[in-house]
Amino acid sequence: MPLKREKTMFDREREICVCNSVSMKEIAACIKKEKVTSLNELLENSECGVGDKCEACHEDGYENDGYSLAMVLSLVKQKRL
Repeated sequence: MPLKREKTMFDREREICVCNSVSMKEIAACIKKEKVTSLNELLENSECGVGDKCEACHEDGYENDGYSLAMVLSLVKQKRL
C-alpha cells in the first residue's frame, strides 16, 4: 500500500536561490541535515551554499514574491517541508 502524501501548495522543485540553482526541496533537506535554526546560520553554512551571490533570495524572493530562504526555513520549522 503506497504511503499517503501530504498535499502542499508549494512547488518543492522551484528554485529559491536562483544564483546557485538550488530548489526549495534541496534547501529544506540541507536545513534539516545541518540543523539550521536561523537565516543567518543558513547564509553562513557552507554546506548549503545559498544566498552568497546576491541578497534577493534572503527575505523577499528572487521574483519579489515571498518565495525566499526565510520562508523555506519557516516551513521546515513548522514541519510543513
